[in-house]
Amino acid sequence: MPQQPLTQSALDQLFLQARTHNTWQDIPVPDALLHRLYELFRMGPTAANSCPARIVFVRSLEAKEKLAPALAAGNLAKTMAAPVTAIVAYDLHFYEKLDQLFPNAPGARSWFDYDEQVAFTNAFRGGTLQGAYLMIAARALGLDCGPMGGFDNAKVDELFFAGTSIRSNFLCNLGYGDSTGVYPRNPRLEFDQACSIA
Repeated sequence: MPQQPLTQSALDQLFLQARTHNTWQDIPVPDALLHRLYELFRMGPTAANSCPARIVFVRSLEAKEKLAPALAAGNLAKTMAAPVTAIVAYDLHFYEKLDQLFPNAPGARSWFDYDEQVAFTNAFRGGTLQGAYLMIAARALGLDCGPMGGFDNAKVDELFFAGTSIRSNFLCNLGYGDSTGVYPRNPRLEFDQACSIA
């Protein structure tokens, strides 16, 4: 039996009324909610269930000050004010966990570990997918999101992932947004501009 579509209010919350937030209410995001967020978004599909995303939830003042030098000037104030900033990253050596994550295919590691470019492509693609799942899950749990580039990836990697195989992808501020700081919604491409049916 087909699944029932989500209600209009759910679609509004996830997509149609959801916005990128730049200013934040002074409401904390507790550990329990971040754990719940992870439990939800980790269930999204990735190739061979590889789950390459690695997330650092930057919340403390000390961690925010550590992140600050890597931020573009236009992203500094809003990131420092956000209750949480997720560093959405990916592990280039994700395949080391495939015995745990994809036990139905022993040796799946060999699909990826033979070539650095193959490993990178899969790590980046899967980690990006998981970053999108994170934002949808955050909105589903009542949080607002402020995804962004505008930072020095190499600096973030040096500050947070030195000596590891983890690399940063993008940042996403999380919390309860102040709608007065939302810009007017920009247009989107129409179906025929972006899609075709073959």
